Formats: sequence, structure tokens, C-alpha cells
Amino acid sequence: MSASSGVAREQVAGSSRSLRILWVKVGGLWPINTGGRLRSFHTIAELARRHRVTVMTTHGPHEQGDELARNLPDCDVQSLQFNAVKSRSWRFPWAVLCSWFSRLPVDLHKYRNTALREKVSAALDSGEYDLCIADFLTTVPNVPMNTMTPVVFFSHNVEYMIWRRLCRNDSNPVRKLLLALEWRKMRRCEIDACRSAQLTLAVSEDDRRRFVADGKEEELAQRIHSIATGVDIDFFQPRPDIPMQPDTLVFTGSMDWHPNEDAMLYFIEEILPRVRRIVPTATLAIVGRNPSARLRSAADAVGVTVTGTVVDIRSWVAAAAVYIVPLRIGGGTRLKIYEALAMGKAVVSTTIGAEGLPLREGQEILRADEPEFFAQQTVRLLRDAQERERLGSAGRELMEQHFSWSSVAADFESHCRRAVEEHNEPGWAAQALSLSSTTGK
Repeated sequence: MSASSGVAREQVAGSSRSLRILWVKVGGLWPINTGGRLRSFHTIAELARRHRVTVMTTHGPHEQGDELARNLPDCDVQSLQFNAVKSRSWRFPWAVLCSWFSRLPVDLHKYRNTALREKVSAALDSGEYDLCIADFLTTVPNVPMNTMTPVVFFSHNVEYMIWRRLCRNDSNPVRKLLLALEWRKMRRCEIDACRSAQLTLAVSEDDRRRFVADGKEEELAQRIHSIATGVDIDFFQPRPDIPMQPDTLVFTGSMDWHPNEDAMLYFIEEILPRVRRIVPTATLAIVGRNPSARLRSAADAVGVTVTGTVVDIRSWVAAAAVYIVPLRIGGGTRLKIYEALAMGKAVVSTTIGAEGLPLREGQEILRADEPEFFAQQTVRLLRDAQERERLGSAGRELMEQHFSWSSVAADFESHCRRAVEEHNEPGWAAQALSLSSTTGK
């Protein structure tokens, strides 16, 4: 690192001047059609109002790399084309086999990108940045952690929990064995990422506590913090111009994400029949991209609407009486719940579906885990317009007061400044090296 860059770092600490931030995200940021992309995009956009942000990312063969730059005009956006192996691809078994000979689980191994890592390494070695954000665990293999630039690991999920829940819910003994191997490797990689990063930011207090418990070291616990999830309260707001349709349910989400598909198959098979015993006219719309043939077939058999990709989910949410989130698998936090609440909708969710969100039972949300109770809570809201209105109004008020993106980004920014300041403290490098060399359990 040059002497001039060292002086610049000292100026950052204890001041409020603009930071020079390198944001790295493998797997793309545009279009913002997933919860993770949404969270990252809005955080970047808010930070770019006050800081110099360079985004290094990737885009798929059917995505336009220049679209992200047009939608983040205040950032320097550099995007490489990269097509990670999909689970349904003929190349996936080979990717799994290769990962067996690696410390990385397949879901991280397949996201390694030599060209991106070289660009990131050169940028960090240049001394031009005060801070690097490694966005998602899948990005970490592409970000060298041993440079003079502090790295913040932005964790959107406790990834191994997703894999462990997949393992727990799978009945196939061979898949169960493979998933058991994957979630254990994933856990080791997540804790290693926390040890190597200057700071880890989790998206809920639940996630933070889990990382701390898994990491065990007291010093590591001091470097893991939680930030809130946000929502665009101007974009997602009540729509009195769209009439609510009686007895209608809605779920939104990327349907090519397995936890979402599992949730909808579970609802169709286990919960919807119970709802229709009491409310025979109940209908459900599943709104989201890339639904599988299996889901479409199951939905068609019981008269459930599956939309596929839509331009704007708000009209579907506004027209529904109740928003449902029957997830059984997952990690992190569900932005879809905040979007529904911001639109003034009553929400019924499983505990996993609402995991990590600071919502009060019976005040802003109803939780139910067993199929019969989930059906009862759903029917209760379908029949009681006053209760729907009460829950929806309370949810909207909470979103307005505490969870706008500007508020969330301000908290994120304060942690970034703290990471830069702590990185300059004497003895930090030795402490980080000691932690990163510790074997996790």
C-alpha cells in the first residue's frame, strides 16, 4: 500500500468524508427480481448518494450487463458475463463431483470466477478503496481477504441452515446423505468467512446470534452485527384504486428458488383443502418467475393461478384479501413480507417464513406452523375484514416508521465507517490472522 493511500485511510477514520467503496457481487444485481438483489440494489443506491461506489458484478447470458449501470447512474459499474451452473443443468453432476475434492460446497464452488477475482484483487491491491463489501457468501471465494483493504461480509442468509432444512425435509436417503455433507461444508465456509472479514453484517438478530454461537470465539462475536431489512415504502403502499377480491390469497416470490416452490406445493397439498372446507370459494394466486412444470401441474389440478413472470406484483397483492408465506425451508429474512405489510396487507406466515423479522404476533402478523392452524388463521382473516384492516394498518405504520431503505442504509453506512476505523487500529491484523487460522467446529 502506498504512503498516500495510508494517509487517506487515516483521514477516513474519525471523519464523515465520503468513503471509496468496492462492492462485489457474483450472480448479478439486475433485474432486481429476487429479495437479495432488491436489498443489495437499494443499499448501493443509497450509499452512492454520499460515497464513491464501484460495483463489480456478473450477469447471465440472457441479462443485459449495461442495464445495471443505467439504473445506478451514481456508481461505476463493471459487469462480467458469467453463467453459473444451474442445478437442472447437465453440467451440475460434474460440478458436484468437482466440489467433493474441494473445501467448498457445490453452491460456492460453482460461483468461482477467475476473471472477477483477478479484477477484485487488482482493485484492492491498488490502494484506491477504503472498503470492500463481499455481498453474499457466494461472492467470498472471489474476494481475497488478506489485502490491506478491509472487507465486510454482507450475509443475506445463514446459508447452511437452508441446506440443513433441505436435508431434514428430504425423504430420499441418497439425497439426504449428500445434503448432510453439503450443509456441514457450508457451515464451515460461513464461519471461515466471518473469521476472515473485518466485519460481518447479518440481516437479522437471529442470524447474528447463530453465527456467534457457531463461531464461539469472543473476539469474533464482537465483529458480527445485524442490520434491518428495508422496503421501498413509496413504491409499495396501499392501493385503494384496486378493489380487493373476497376470499383471495396471494404468494409472491421467485419460483425457481426451491424453498418457495416447496412452500406452494405444501400449501396446495396440505393447507388449501382445509381452507376450502370452510371457505369453498377461496382462491390462490402464485406470482413469480420460472415456476416448474411440477408446480403448474399441482396448481392446475386444484384451480390455483400460477402467473409466471409479471411486470409488477403490486396489482396482484393489492387485489388479494390475505398474503400467505407458508415456508418450511429458508434463512435470512423475507422481503416479501415487508412489501405486503407496506401495502397494508394482512399476513399469515410460518415461523420460518417470518424468521428474523421484528414483527409482533397478533399485532402486525399471524404465525402458524401446523397445516390445520395455518388454515384456521387464514380462514379467520378471510372472514374478518376488520381484523385484516387492523393488521394491515399496523404493518404499514411499522414500515413507515422504521424500515425505509434510507434508514436501513444509514445503519449500513455507520458499520462501514466502523470497519474502516477498526481496521486502522494497532494489532487488528494480528488478531484477524489468529482468528482466521482457528479451526471451526
